[in-house]
Amino acid sequence: MSARAIKDELSERDRTVLRHVVQNFILTANPVGSRYLAKHCGLNLSPATIRNLMADLEERGYLNHPHTSAGRVPTDKGYRVYVDMLMDIEELSTREVDKIKRKLNEIDNREELLAHASDLLGSISSQLSIITNPQLATGKLDRLELVSLSSNRIMIIITVQSGLVKTLVMEVQSAVGRDKLDAIAQVLNERLHGLTLKQIRETFSERVKDFQNEDTGLIRLFVDSVDELFDDAKERDRLFISGTRDILKNPEFNSPDKIRSVIELIDDKEIIIHVLESQGEMGSNLAISIGNENTEKRLKNYSVISTRYLVGDIFGTVSVIGPKRMNYSRIIPLVDHIAKAITSRSIGTS
Repeated sequence: MSARAIKDELSERDRTVLRHVVQNFILTANPVGSRYLAKHCGLNLSPATIRNLMADLEERGYLNHPHTSAGRVPTDKGYRVYVDMLMDIEELSTREVDKIKRKLNEIDNREELLAHASDLLGSISSQLSIITNPQLATGKLDRLELVSLSSNRIMIIITVQSGLVKTLVMEVQSAVGRDKLDAIAQVLNERLHGLTLKQIRETFSERVKDFQNEDTGLIRLFVDSVDELFDDAKERDRLFISGTRDILKNPEFNSPDKIRSVIELIDDKEIIIHVLESQGEMGSNLAISIGNENTEKRLKNYSVISTRYLVGDIFGTVSVIGPKRMNYSRIIPLVDHIAKAITSRSIGTS
């Protein structure tokens, strides 16, 4: 349903009651009753009126009514309307901003920067914080260099325009002279410069098909090893995860089964990478998926907040995974601020 359609469906009183139900459930983790709202939220409405409004919101799918309680809790649809239309974004405190700046400005190593940023995000949000390495495959090739290490080993140095560097050592059948290596590197740079590593990986064979029979056999070796050369799977699989102990303090994880579900989620990095890459494909803007909006079954009881940070023209993701009851108005600006802090540091090499 579009925002306009929701506005047409929900009256001002509906939206006010829904906002207070969501806010109070986020704070207390307890179903919210009409008497509580009438007494504590300054709505100037009687408990009976609020009860009728809550019943209408439940009928339209914005609230749910636990069988053992007289109060209501938000549904995924209710959370979505709250996030999109009803919440007020909080500002980070001056103390938090200064702490983040101080901690991250002390670091000159990319992996340490991402690890510290994840720790800060996890500790401040009290949720699961996940930061991925920048996706090298989305970067454009600046130059490729070939360096002889021994009679049967060469190093390939791939530099993308953001300044990130990938190195790979490969074995060759026989020694290749400096002049030959330089000539091959020149041809490759002429044909591949400015393409993303993903584009190179997908089209490499076609781009060098007239050059594959050169006498060193290097081009043929590169064709056979193209996935290893121009993929960043090892880098992409590197995750910086923090906040595990903090998220388990939430009442949603008050049983061994629920704790086990979090641990299993953290251990399954393929799922996390898939989810965060899907979020990253939504563009540079912040992405929020709530409950059943997540395609991964294990995340049906969670919300995921993600955004990109940039290193030159390539990106990684900064994300928080937590209960649907997370404090969106506080965590959204926190995720955004951490991403911008990483971007401003832009450390190209690790």
